[in-house]
Amino acid sequence: MNDTAKSLPLQGVRVIELGALIAGPYAAALLAQFGAEVIKIESPDGGDPLRTWRKLHDGTSLWWYSQSRNKKSVTLNLKDPRARQIACDLVRTADIVIENFRPGTLEKWRLGWEDLSRIKPSLVMVRVSGYGQSGPYKDRPGFAAIAESMGGLRYVTGYPDRPPVRVGVSLGDTLASLYGVIGALLALYHHKVNRGKGQFVDVALYEAVFAVMESLIPEFSGFGHVRERTGAALPGIVPSNTYPCRDGAYVIIAGNSDGIYKRLMHAIGRPDLAEDPRFARNDGRAQHTQLLDDAITAWTMQHDLSHVLAMLEGADVPSGRIYTAADIHDDPHYRARDMIQPAVLPDGHAVDFPGIVPKLSETPGRTEWLGPRLGEHTAQVLASIGIGSQALAELKTQGVV
Repeated sequence: MNDTAKSLPLQGVRVIELGALIAGPYAAALLAQFGAEVIKIESPDGGDPLRTWRKLHDGTSLWWYSQSRNKKSVTLNLKDPRARQIACDLVRTADIVIENFRPGTLEKWRLGWEDLSRIKPSLVMVRVSGYGQSGPYKDRPGFAAIAESMGGLRYVTGYPDRPPVRVGVSLGDTLASLYGVIGALLALYHHKVNRGKGQFVDVALYEAVFAVMESLIPEFSGFGHVRERTGAALPGIVPSNTYPCRDGAYVIIAGNSDGIYKRLMHAIGRPDLAEDPRFARNDGRAQHTQLLDDAITAWTMQHDLSHVLAMLEGADVPSGRIYTAADIHDDPHYRARDMIQPAVLPDGHAVDFPGIVPKLSETPGRTEWLGPRLGEHTAQVLASIGIGSQALAELKTQGVV
């Protein structure tokens, strides 16, 4: 772990996390990496299901250890009114609440926005859900897979002659997390700098996906154009594709600006295409995508990947191989930028985790500890609101914590 003594930009900010799995918790994780005190409230009965998702070590998910870095785990059975009162007492001490329950759930527990904002008028509450807190679909359950479909991403992902495919990660969740963090920081700034009142941030998974869909809707609205699946190519931006090499590997080449295009054509031995006036600008190249892709493929198929990359780097043409986890782990650039960080699990087992993004020059984020044991910080956190060891023991016996 990084033991630097530098202060962090969110030092002094207290966050209460109500929720599980990815979208809400990942937003809280990002705040925790930059100094916020994140108190994660979990059910005493097993806690966040992420604890047992994907690859496990001694029964605990490596994903959990990574995503829950720097968080404090407090167990509260929110179905019990005494636990809900404790949650309210914690909210009084907090700046931000992050939740990702289905809309209406917290309201049933009297922990909704109206309830919590009465307790703490300056509160910022980030509410992440599948479809948002309003609208005809708000009561539907929502997950990243559905959001990616409704937001337009799935339809354009894959090859035109095959069914749409998913990206290999829960992108809808993580995009929503990022918008949740942006919203939280905007609202916090408004309160602390502009002296504005507290507010809630309504993040819908499908809208987070839709927000990054570029010109999808203007193209349809203006021209009736429905963007389709195009495999590895970048539609209308040429040349930009994945090309096979002689050794069976693939290279990504992005030669899509006018100057880069010319350098690329010279590098592959096609000065005729470099100087052809039809291809001087992207709109002309886009009309001859197949011709240009065929010319590039004819060249890449004559060489191994390493030679292709060396030639293109020498010509200052953006290119790269497709990285596996092993490639990432061994890459010197990742290492130089501290993007592979060593850590030790509770039993002493060494495991590397991803570094922290973004990188701040004066107050960079850091990892203080890995994801905690279930309820590890319950006594410490509840003591901060006046619940001593005897009262805590009674609450445990009664199933409240």
